[in-house]
Amino acid sequence: MDRIAITGGARLEGEIPISGAKNSAIKLMAASLLTEEPLRLTNMPRLADTRFLGRLLQRLGTEVVESDGPDGPETLLTTREIVSGFAPYDLVRQMRASFNVLGPLLARSGQAKVSLPGGCTIGARPVDLHLKALEALGAKIDLHEGYVYAQAPRGLRGAAIDFPMVSVGATEHAMLAAVLAEGETVITQAACEPEMNDLADCLNKMGAKVSGAGTSTITIQGVSRLHGAKHAVMPDRIETGTYALAVAMAGGEVRLTKTRSDFIQAMLDKMVEAGVEVTPNNDGLTVRRNGTLLKAVEFETSAYPGFPTDLQAPFMALMTLAEGESVIRETIFENRLMHAPELRRMGADITVHGTEARVRGVDSLEGAQVMATDLRASVSLVIAGLAAKGETIVNRVYHLDRGFERLEEKLGACGAKVRRLKGDGGEEVE
Repeated sequence: MDRIAITGGARLEGEIPISGAKNSAIKLMAASLLTEEPLRLTNMPRLADTRFLGRLLQRLGTEVVESDGPDGPETLLTTREIVSGFAPYDLVRQMRASFNVLGPLLARSGQAKVSLPGGCTIGARPVDLHLKALEALGAKIDLHEGYVYAQAPRGLRGAAIDFPMVSVGATEHAMLAAVLAEGETVITQAACEPEMNDLADCLNKMGAKVSGAGTSTITIQGVSRLHGAKHAVMPDRIETGTYALAVAMAGGEVRLTKTRSDFIQAMLDKMVEAGVEVTPNNDGLTVRRNGTLLKAVEFETSAYPGFPTDLQAPFMALMTLAEGESVIRETIFENRLMHAPELRRMGADITVHGTEARVRGVDSLEGAQVMATDLRASVSLVIAGLAAKGETIVNRVYHLDRGFERLEEKLGACGAKVRRLKGDGGEEVE
């Protein structure tokens, strides 16, 4: 199993291009099941998660072709027919978001058998809201032996879907199913993340009639069929925030390109409060910290446009060197503070009580062997390693590969001393 080695102390200088958004790309790929015509996605990230979903889609009948086009990496997905409505556990378990093929399969072919995705290290993340939305659209749902059996032989029907709480995945899933439902669907208390707009834009290019995406009420007028389209995946706001925090941690000046600062404004405001210089521009933003002391801040995660839960772990790494005491509250996932013990191995002073962490800044961190527990926790350890004395070894980097494209290359191009070690023997990857 590969590992990442970081030798701390190097300042970051240069430019980092931001890839397409993982969290958007995987839902756009699922949309290819809704039409027999080709869906061409440009600005596609090349990640473990997109590869996982690609394999599942191929099993269901989708032809998946990756290439490098004039607009960068692209993926052409063509599902001329659904050859199987069965999504087995061994594929769905590798990535929770693959559960979202259920709605498109049901909408297009009237039936599906999809494995429940199982547990997750950062919380239970139940799919009950997904299933209730599909039931509201007229699907008959049965659960047996860890699988969802769904049927709608006469097609789905438009409905009022009022979520009791905001759920990004359930909102996207309801949109994917409702575009082919007969009549009007109104989703209330919908998630407002930018990924909702990206999915709606793509669906509308395919002939859907979706309005209100990005607000708490989304209205969908069902259509009988969708056609092919070309769509550019939005920039990854979590990758943007992660590299911004990396620069703040290591010091230096880096321009983040092919992205938008407004997608992560709540986090950038806290960076500025902590003493980091952030300058938005037309193609992204520039992050700068040249010798200024970091200051402790207080924040809690919340749904968009609040502080993203996916940036809580890397921000905690930054606060380990801030003057004073930071208070961080995680309100989205119940188990998303498991990186705290690993940061403590590097000398951080962190106390966790339930879903609240208190981080008292220390003078310096020291490199250590640490273990990644999930995707966002893993990159927080890399960020901590950029400023730690000596060498930090991050184990279980398969988590990183799920969501970060060419991380070592992007950081290394700006002067970071980061390398991948192959397997347990420590051999460096060429």
